[in-house]
Amino acid sequence: METAPKSVIVFTDGACSGNPGPGGWAAIVALPDGTVRELGGGDKETTNNRMEMMATIRALATIVASENRPVILYTDSTYVIKGITQWIFGWRSRGWKNAEGKDVANRELWEELLRQVTRLKPAIIDWKYVKGHAGYAGNERCDEIAVSYSKGKPEQLYSGPVDGYFVDLTHLPVEAPLPETKSASGGSGGKGTGGGGSSGSKTSSKSSGSGPTTYLSYHNGVVTRHKTWPECEKHVKGQSNAKFKKAKSAQEEREILASWGLDARALAE
Repeated sequence: METAPKSVIVFTDGACSGNPGPGGWAAIVALPDGTVRELGGGDKETTNNRMEMMATIRALATIVASENRPVILYTDSTYVIKGITQWIFGWRSRGWKNAEGKDVANRELWEELLRQVTRLKPAIIDWKYVKGHAGYAGNERCDEIAVSYSKGKPEQLYSGPVDGYFVDLTHLPVEAPLPETKSASGGSGGKGTGGGGSSGSKTSSKSSGSGPTTYLSYHNGVVTRHKTWPECEKHVKGQSNAKFKKAKSAQEEREILASWGLDARALAE
C-alpha cells in the first residue's frame, strides 16, 4: 500500500506481563524528510491499555504541529482507536464518567492524548487498526521493543535515515476492520470497554491467514524464505538495510520481490 509522501507514518504498541504488572511501550515515527525514530519506555506496575496509550501519546508528541502534515497511525489497540474517536466525547460530556456513572479509567492519559491530537490540528490523524503478530514489519518491531522494556532489558533504539533502518517501511499494512467490542458503557474495563477498569488485556494470538504463511527477508543481495516469524526475525535483527515482509501466497511473494526491485527468480525454491 502506497502512501502520500508528505504523511508522517507512525506505528505504536504496548505490552504487559501480568496485566497489571511490568509493561513496556514502543513507537516508530517516520517523517517525510526521510528520517525515522524509534521510541520506547516502560513501567514496573501498569496495564496493557496504559502502555498502548503511552506509545500513542509519546509518538504524537514528537511531531511538530506547525508543519501540518497528515499523520497515519497504525495500532492493534481497539481501546485506543475507539476511545479517541468515539468514546471520549461522551466521557467528557458526563464529567469523565461512563454511561454507568463510573469513573473512566486512565483519565489522565486520555486527557493528554486529546491534548496531543488537538495540538496537531488542523493536521488530520488517520487511525488505522492493524492486527498484531501478523508479520507487518512496523508492528512486529514495536512489539519487540515494548516486550523488551516490559522485561527490563530494553532494545537499542534506532534514530537516523530510513535508508539505514533495518525495518522495511516502504509498504504499509492494509487496514483491517475494527473487531467488535463492548460498548463504552461497560464497566469491566476489558480491552474493548470504555468503562473504566484498567485491567484490559491485548489478544496475543497469531493470525494464521487464509493460506500458508511465509516470511521473506532480503539482505546483502540474498533473498531467504522463512517458515515462521521468529526464524525471520532472528535472521534480520540487527542487520543494517535488511528487509522483510510476510506473504500468504506465491503471488504475494512475487509482489514483494517486485516491490524490492527483484525478479521472482531471486527466490530459490
